Amino acid sequence: MAKKDIEKEKLRLKIKAYDHKLIDNSCRQIIDTARRHDAEIIGPIPLPTEIRKYTVNRSTFVHKDSREQFELRVHKRLIDILNPNQKIIESLSNLNLPAGVDIEIKMV
Repeated sequence: MAKKDIEKEKLRLKIKAYDHKLIDNSCRQIIDTARRHDAEIIGPIPLPTEIRKYTVNRSTFVHKDSREQFELRVHKRLIDILNPNQKIIESLSNLNLPAGVDIEIKMV
């Protein structure tokens, strides 16, 4: 029972973006902010890229053999911050990240 009491709580950040350069820069920015407050960090762990493919007819009614294919790639990263204090949480919420980057923060 003592091991469960010692078990660390952590802040889990799931980051999603369409552009891989944007997500890497955002991860670097988050890690720099957390390190400034002496946080223990695990990550960024790259998760599998979600690829959504769409096939569309080029014409509206005829020429079924003529089609276009589009794909949407969603890049994902996972960052864990062990034993976060209030300063870390506050600085992460005030972080100014570029548009197109989605962050999901969860206490685990």
